[in-house]
Amino acid sequence: MAEAGTGFLEQLKSCIVWSWTYLWTVWFFIVLFLVYILRVPLKINDNLSTVSMFLNTLTPKFYVALTGTSSLISGLILIFEWWYFRKYGTSFIEQVSVSHLRPLLGGVDNNSSNNSNSSNGDSDSNRQSVSECKVWRNPLNLFRGAEYNRYTWVTGREPLTYYDMNLSAQDHQTFFTCDSDHLRPADAIMQKAWRERNPQARISAAHEALEINECATAYILLAEEEATTIAEAEKLFKQALKAGDGCYRRSQQLQHHGSQYEAQHRRDTNVLVYIKRRLAMCARRLGRTREAVKMMRDLMKEFPLLSMFNIHENLLEALLELQAYADVQAVLAKYDDISLPKSATICYTAALLKARAVSDKFSPEAASRRGLSTAEMNAVEAIHRAVEFNPHVPKYLLEMKSLILPPEHILKRGDSEAIAYAFFHLAHWKRVEGALNLLHCTWEGIPQHFVCPLKLCHGESGKHPPVQSVAPADADLGTPTCPSPHLTQRAATISSCQLLMDCKKA
Repeated sequence: MAEAGTGFLEQLKSCIVWSWTYLWTVWFFIVLFLVYILRVPLKINDNLSTVSMFLNTLTPKFYVALTGTSSLISGLILIFEWWYFRKYGTSFIEQVSVSHLRPLLGGVDNNSSNNSNSSNGDSDSNRQSVSECKVWRNPLNLFRGAEYNRYTWVTGREPLTYYDMNLSAQDHQTFFTCDSDHLRPADAIMQKAWRERNPQARISAAHEALEINECATAYILLAEEEATTIAEAEKLFKQALKAGDGCYRRSQQLQHHGSQYEAQHRRDTNVLVYIKRRLAMCARRLGRTREAVKMMRDLMKEFPLLSMFNIHENLLEALLELQAYADVQAVLAKYDDISLPKSATICYTAALLKARAVSDKFSPEAASRRGLSTAEMNAVEAIHRAVEFNPHVPKYLLEMKSLILPPEHILKRGDSEAIAYAFFHLAHWKRVEGALNLLHCTWEGIPQHFVCPLKLCHGESGKHPPVQSVAPADADLGTPTCPSPHLTQRAATISSCQLLMDCKKA
């Protein structure tokens, strides 16, 4: 009975769809018939003659004025767009449509977002679904063979937890494999290699795959786990780029021939983006920072919607190393948006730029006497906003807690994210004169009964349910039992002088 009912519903649905395909023609002929019948009462002939007479009386001056006015308005819009892009690094029209118009129109339909994810894997709706995730891959994760293994050589202990490595294995299977891998011997070997727990077994499988064919994912595994220096890893990634680029171009031509080819093209895209991103990180590690910035910018232009790798966080760190603060501000203006997922890198980099404008001349004693200026208040509010997002970071930046090697995965708003951020960005805060002093004053001045509840909460205010299982690095935070207080709103009620006096006493 159930199958018969389902079949009837399917037939009814197909009939409705078929009828709507041709109903528009019926409506078109009905409208034409009504216009013909009502041509006399509506005085259609008289109106048409009036319009024709009006158009005939128009002189060339009217058309010149019309063309000039439209060109002037278009030019003004273009100039404004160019100015806005130079200042904020994004289009004003696009920013308004993403931030204001799309929420009013109800966002993106769920079905269309699912279809776009299955075909491209890099749509805007993917950002919305990813923002619900708690555990993220660390955008600045180290190389296992060239960096993490150094800790093992010296101490004899593993730098990564089993939980972290298990998440990485799941990521590798998601990004670097597809259902059609069993049709190609080298890819079939690598599909098994990503599931291996033993590092030596994975490396042996990668060498076996390379004996069969030039396999990009095999070079990736060797660069990540077998290479003992960054230079060796870069050499292997360049070989991977050569093989991966060829696979990407071939699958790009066949992606519309079926779902199997679409999945293969999506996999090849992920592989190519991963290789180019890691090559840029190799250049950054080897001191070629400008080259790394160019590679990251080119990658973001080539794949503008592929946000799962968070390449902009790598770009921010490299630009801070170059002290290109104007470029950092442009990147922040594009990614520090309410519709995009936040991170400690975004929030604390924005606070660093605000603090940089006032930190060199900042004095708690002078500020307590005269009050905070507008720029100082903006810097304090930016720090409040960053602390609200992740209250663990200041203790690492102020070196109240010891730094350890960052994990491959981080828990948003958790201790592991604070470690990953401070590991790379502490030097940038030290480079800005007085920035750590201002951070210390603001941190000490924040009432601790506002900060302490944040340490027990992982999610944003009322947006996410409590986390049932977290990474071991964040186990000391406890299970969240309350929503995060709106620190910036409450801290705004505290007078600036009182805040600074509390800091001075501390």
